[in-house]
Amino acid sequence: MTNDPNWLSLTDEAPIETDIPIIDPHHHLMHRPGQVKYVLEDILDDTEGNNVRQTVFIQASGMQNPDETSPFRFVNETRWVEGIAVQSASGLWGPTRVATGIVGHAPLSLGDDVAPILEAHMAASPSRFRGIRDSTWWTEPPVRDQSRQRAGMLQDPAYRRGVTHLRRYGLSYEAWLFFPQIAELTQFARDFPDNVIILNHLAGPLGVGAWEGKHDEVFEAWKPAIAELGKCENVYAKVGGIGMSYLNGFGWEKRAKPPTSDEMLEGTRRWFEHTIESFGPNRCMFESNFPPDKASSSYTVIWNTFKKLTTGYSASERADMFHDVAMRVYRLDRI
Repeated sequence: MTNDPNWLSLTDEAPIETDIPIIDPHHHLMHRPGQVKYVLEDILDDTEGNNVRQTVFIQASGMQNPDETSPFRFVNETRWVEGIAVQSASGLWGPTRVATGIVGHAPLSLGDDVAPILEAHMAASPSRFRGIRDSTWWTEPPVRDQSRQRAGMLQDPAYRRGVTHLRRYGLSYEAWLFFPQIAELTQFARDFPDNVIILNHLAGPLGVGAWEGKHDEVFEAWKPAIAELGKCENVYAKVGGIGMSYLNGFGWEKRAKPPTSDEMLEGTRRWFEHTIESFGPNRCMFESNFPPDKASSSYTVIWNTFKKLTTGYSASERADMFHDVAMRVYRLDRI
């Protein structure tokens, strides 16, 4: 993950249409000593000027001790982010409220034994904890370390037993997988029609490894699969999150200057428009996926891209995608 501020500053855009209120439903916070740091000051610096009213923190394993093996270790991150949310809620850091919703991680493959971990998350953040994200991505050949995943996780009986507890506690399920697995998620969504399922990052269209230089081929496989998934009324789509250079392979990070919002829109329009067409604006929410997507462009360029993408939509449809769907799905107060 490379977020060179000097490189990012080479494309300087001012935020447009700042009257549009935004809830950013997908960003991370991290503090791994000697590795990566993205904390309250960083997200507020990135969001500045964009009328971001609230944000939702999504699990990133950013505060885990790698030597700890207890499944309760994942609760440490929730406790840490809860503290950041309290700081932000004080108002001393400005009007943007960071992490009004918190999504953590729990090993759902534990089946019934995952219940006390979910309860610990909820105790750590009584008013903000909203759901669990799990990374079930799997490819052959692999494009990244898959030592913590295995093929067919969504079909595993123990895993599915763990998922039933999400509904029991009123928690959502965030799905992070790659595009060849969309059909598995569609069946999963049909098998759990009462669970709220949130698709992350357009289901991971790949452009690296075996898929390098094959965006057209990937799109043709991805397109009908997304359309079929969109028929599942319990699934919501996050629109964005395809600026990860190590997965999506658009190559923006290799340019002398970062892309402008016009250039980014040209490269991403078909992916975004098809997702919105498949799910409808009332089940779509734009996401920043910062800081991973910061490897490709600034925060302002990403949100300017979304605004230019949606100029032909109605005011209510835009309100849904920029703010209201996230508010409903994550059960947030209007700020």
